[in-house]
Amino acid sequence: MASGRFNISSLGGVGLGAAFLMANSSIGPGFLTQTTVFTKELMASFGFVILLSSLLDIGAQLNTWRILSISELRAQDLANKLLPGLGYVLAFLVVLGGFAFNIGNVAGCGLGLNVLFGLSYEQGAIISGGVALLLFWIKEIGSMLDGFTKILGTIKILLTLFIAYNAHPPLAEAVYHTFVPEKISAAAIVTIVGGTVGGYLTFSGAHRLLDAGVKGKAAIPEVNRSAISGIVISSIMRFVLFLATFGVLAQGAVLDSSNPPASVFGFAAGNIGLRIFGVVLWSAAISSVVGASYTSVSFFKTFHPAFIRYERWVISGFIVICTTLFVLIGKPVQLLLAAGLINGMVLPFALAVMLVAVTRKRLMNNYQHPIWMQLSGWLVVVVMGWMAVKAMMEGW
Repeated sequence: MASGRFNISSLGGVGLGAAFLMANSSIGPGFLTQTTVFTKELMASFGFVILLSSLLDIGAQLNTWRILSISELRAQDLANKLLPGLGYVLAFLVVLGGFAFNIGNVAGCGLGLNVLFGLSYEQGAIISGGVALLLFWIKEIGSMLDGFTKILGTIKILLTLFIAYNAHPPLAEAVYHTFVPEKISAAAIVTIVGGTVGGYLTFSGAHRLLDAGVKGKAAIPEVNRSAISGIVISSIMRFVLFLATFGVLAQGAVLDSSNPPASVFGFAAGNIGLRIFGVVLWSAAISSVVGASYTSVSFFKTFHPAFIRYERWVISGFIVICTTLFVLIGKPVQLLLAAGLINGMVLPFALAVMLVAVTRKRLMNNYQHPIWMQLSGWLVVVVMGWMAVKAMMEGW
């Protein structure tokens, strides 16, 4: 992989690859279910939630990616330089959340192959785990990540767009209430933001750029574009799925509470729709397995040279453990709920660490972070921090 300072004229694929890695990591089984359920609850007004959440996402991600790029350090290393030991706390929280969610991602792989080929959930999970391992053992892991995530991201969006077209959503009403909502749900906003840039998600693309040698002040324009592109890709997928769900609900569809997204695809396009759902779900789940595994391991591989030397083995072990636990235990609902809470809390904590670190010029190579970016970042910290505390008090 490339190392050292980044020559901005050499980039293109890496920046877009990092954007797709982040976006695909967020577009997992939970993404599909959350979007469908909240659309059912808010109908056309959910468009406003997507719009507001996207702005908060950009505030969090643009700050994080830019700060890490300038510091030329991964998040855990920057945190340790700010306050010794802080990086270990951050790494523990991120890896814990990524590990728990990866079990759900493996479960999504099993469900996707069940829909497509009639395999048992366990068989589908084992096969998908093997696919993920194969991908990570390709000689050039960075190029694999960039190409794999671009292909799957494009497939997911195009197939879901086909379903949205078949659903014939009331576009004028959807667009109007995206800017003039009838009702707003705080729970929906915090869930969508946490599901897009919470926990390990916002770091996935940033660490990919650092691994590719994309760092330093010269890389700022491309880092900005890549960070925003990741949010835009994720938001497009969410808005397309929202339109598909809104369309079938407007026609009187009744969603199956055990698998709401499958109901949307099936109602819009029958058996073909269900097959498409299987492809979209498997693509979403396998790309999330890849993203969660890569990013989680990136959070502790700098703590000891052995983790860097045996990176593929460590990632492989991470995938094998998650797959084995799913096969042995099944769907660990309480674990996934706890992981959601953890990831929701990690975002304000991690972003606050980044925003404090950026004020220390010794850590930032004398870089001056724009005031408007600092203010937007602290706004996200306050809003998401308050929401996380509220969720804890309500018993999540």
